[in-house]
Amino acid sequence: MIKIGNAPCSWGVEFANDPRNPNWKTVLRENAEAGYKGIELGPVGFMPEDPPQVADALAEHDLTLIGGVVFRAFHDANQWDDVLDGAVRTCKALVAHGAQHLVLIDSISPRRAPTAGRADAAEQMDLAEWTAFRDRIAHVARIGAEDYGLTVGMHAHAAGFIDFEPELERLLDEVDENILKICFDTGHHSYAGFDPVAFMERHIDRISYMHFKDINPVVKADVIAKGTGFYDACGQGIFCNLGDGDVDFPRVRQILLDNGFEGWCTVEQDCDPTLPDTNSLRDATVNRDYLASIGF
Repeated sequence: MIKIGNAPCSWGVEFANDPRNPNWKTVLRENAEAGYKGIELGPVGFMPEDPPQVADALAEHDLTLIGGVVFRAFHDANQWDDVLDGAVRTCKALVAHGAQHLVLIDSISPRRAPTAGRADAAEQMDLAEWTAFRDRIAHVARIGAEDYGLTVGMHAHAAGFIDFEPELERLLDEVDENILKICFDTGHHSYAGFDPVAFMERHIDRISYMHFKDINPVVKADVIAKGTGFYDACGQGIFCNLGDGDVDFPRVRQILLDNGFEGWCTVEQDCDPTLPDTNSLRDATVNRDYLASIGF
C-alpha cells in the first residue's frame, strides 16, 4: 500500500531557527486539512524536541510522523560535530514517534551552488576528499540503521556534492546497501539534468522512500543558464505543482506498483514563504488532488 504524506519544506521550512517559519502547529493543521495522513519532522528543532507534546499534536490531526531529514554539510570536515548533532537528535525524535525514514542530504556548498543542474561544469572532489566525505555519510547511515533501527536513504540535492546521478550511483556502489538505501527525489533528479523515470527503473530495488517534486522546465532552463542560487530558484517557482512540470508521475506510479513498493511517498514543494503569492495550504491541496486523480 502506497501512502502519501507531505513535509514542512512545503511551508517554506528549511532551517529550524528561521524567523520566517510558520508555527509548527499550523503546518500540522494545514497538512491534515489538505488531505494528508503523514508528515515529516522537518529540520530537527522546528517541532519541539518534547515527544509527548508532538505526539499529542500529531494525534489531534490524525497524522503519522514519516521520517526526518539531516540536511547538513557532510562535505565539510569542519562541520562534522554539527552533522553528528543533527543526526543523533533526528534519530531520537524519529524513534520516539515510531517513524521509519532517516534521510541524509549533503547541504548546499558554495563550491557547488553556481553549477546546480550543470554536471559538466561542477567542481569535483579529489579522491582523498571524496573518500572522507563518503565515510562520513556511511558513519551516519550506520548510526541510523544499526543504533536506532531506522531505514536510511541518501537523497541527491541540487548544489551539494551528491547532486548528479553519477555521484549518487558512485556512493551507492561504495556504501553497504544494508545501511544505506535511496530516498529518491523526482524533482532534484530532473533539476540535475537526468531522467528520474530511467533512474527508478534501474534502481527501484534500492529505493526505500520517495520524495515527490515537480520541476517547471522553463524556470529550470533559466536558472541553470544564469547560475541562480537554489533558494532564489525556489522563489522563482522552479518547484511547481505536481503534474505541471516535466516529471512523468503516472509512469512513476506505475514503476512503484509494478515493483510492489509499499510505504510512504512524501510531497515536497520547496517555496519562499515570504512571497505574496505563496499559499502552502492551496498548493498542498492541489498536489494531493492531482495525485488522487492519477491513482495515488
